Amino acid sequence: MTNLLEINNLSVDFPSRRGQVAAVNEVSITVAKGEVLGLVGESGAGKSTVGNSVINLLEPPGYISGGEIIFDGSRIDQLSNEEMRKIRGAKIGTIFQDPQTSLNPLMTIGKQLSETLIETLKISGSSAREKSIELLDSVGIPNPEPRLDAYPHQFSGGMRQRVVIALALAGDPDLIIADEPTTALDVSIQKQILDLIKSLCKQRNLGVIIVTHDIGVIAEIADRVAVMYNGQLVEEGEVKQVLQKPKHEYTKSLISAVPSGDQKLHRFTVVDYIDGSEEKVTLENVSDHWLSKNKSSETHNTAVSVKNLSIEFSIRQALFRKNRISLKAVDDVSIEIKTGESFGLVGESGSGKSTLARLIAGLYTPKAGDINIFGHNVLQKTQKTKTSLIRRKMQMIFQDPYSSLNSRMTVEDIISEPIRFHRSTGNSSETLKVVRDLISFVGMPITSLKKYPHEFSGGQRQRISIARALASRPEILICDEPTSALDVSVQANILNLLKDLQEELSLTMLFISHDLPVIRQMCDRVAVMQNGKICEIAETDKLFDHPEHEYSKHLLGLMPRMDLFRL
Repeated sequence: MTNLLEINNLSVDFPSRRGQVAAVNEVSITVAKGEVLGLVGESGAGKSTVGNSVINLLEPPGYISGGEIIFDGSRIDQLSNEEMRKIRGAKIGTIFQDPQTSLNPLMTIGKQLSETLIETLKISGSSAREKSIELLDSVGIPNPEPRLDAYPHQFSGGMRQRVVIALALAGDPDLIIADEPTTALDVSIQKQILDLIKSLCKQRNLGVIIVTHDIGVIAEIADRVAVMYNGQLVEEGEVKQVLQKPKHEYTKSLISAVPSGDQKLHRFTVVDYIDGSEEKVTLENVSDHWLSKNKSSETHNTAVSVKNLSIEFSIRQALFRKNRISLKAVDDVSIEIKTGESFGLVGESGSGKSTLARLIAGLYTPKAGDINIFGHNVLQKTQKTKTSLIRRKMQMIFQDPYSSLNSRMTVEDIISEPIRFHRSTGNSSETLKVVRDLISFVGMPITSLKKYPHEFSGGQRQRISIARALASRPEILICDEPTSALDVSVQANILNLLKDLQEELSLTMLFISHDLPVIRQMCDRVAVMQNGKICEIAETDKLFDHPEHEYSKHLLGLMPRMDLFRL
């Protein structure tokens, strides 16, 4: 098989105050036509840097310090920017992680496709429009012609990613580099996108490099896999061979950290091979801890009770009500979450699960229905004071810890803010003592308090978010996709921390995720949502082993192919 791409002894350095930092160190890989190569590793392993080196889009001051890149028989690593522009798009297409940032929000989809086609293929505007329709059709977008006049925000996340794929195919390239193309997509959309990339690879005889930290994605789509660690290639081979019989200790550790959807385990396996990886958190005895004090003396078997809850969002405004178009995001939903229970909520994007969580948290006001927290109806306007006190017992942890943390505030200020707001302590010295206690409680050093969010990794920022949530001494914790964008090693640490917190503090937890194996490990019961409605509620093991609703069966059938991980 003739190689389309050859990377030989590639090294990439980034100058720093402490000297040269080797982001990639003598990496050699090949990609043939009609082949999907998976490039896998933790954040900082160097895999994205390899992909960016191929298309000459290294972030300054990074530069290629050694090796060569040969594409279609010609060396391209020494080409000028002008020469590389002729290759990017026309010969090498790129699919980025976030389609929202890859698409111009002020331009229609048709305009963006046409501009790319005119530039790469040198065709007329009318021909470009016809070609755009063909491209949208080829990536599975229904009614492609009228969708050309739509803007990116009028597409779902999965459909936007299809548009990005269409853009990558516009120049009829020979090689596609896909950098985390399915991060934050639900299992259904992820499966569609992966199947699409795989089929396009075979139909068009493309070479594909898919860069990801998700082993499940690799198992689903790749023919071969290259494992990177600390800038080096540590293992390479056929997917089945590497996943079933890994040779390198890092690969073994990485595979062992993949959550199992087959059976429930007490804890998540931590990737202990990684140098400088986050240490396992050992929580102190919290019987006399500040977090356990001043909790409600009232006992309720039910922490959250939702009855006939509904909310609508307008998707088209109009002068007259009859001309308005509304979407029922949550439609007559009723659930009960027991005190001390971990309750899971699953479903595809747009199913209403995050909206339901925000209704419970008080971020949205429902159109109809009741929400009872520890027996108190929080929607009653006549008892605002009590409702405010009840709301303090509930905190939320969001998907993206970076956007949910104020970048201008130190960690100390971020954690102390809810303490000062609720006047939970008597003075500033007591507040500082509590803040120090909290940051230690989630496994972070005291020195972290004087730093800012951008100085931390994704996993560390999520720990800070958890500490901030705990500062209000909550009894209910709502976790909305808290680990979706994290590496498996960091994910394991965060989820183990949440498990420990729940056990030690007797927390009630509402856990939302599109990662079904994570749901199985974290939750006691699970509710499945579709189109704003509850399809099924069952104990976790029963749901995963014997789902009753057809949609539940469909959803569970989309889990990663764990059979590849077994001999």
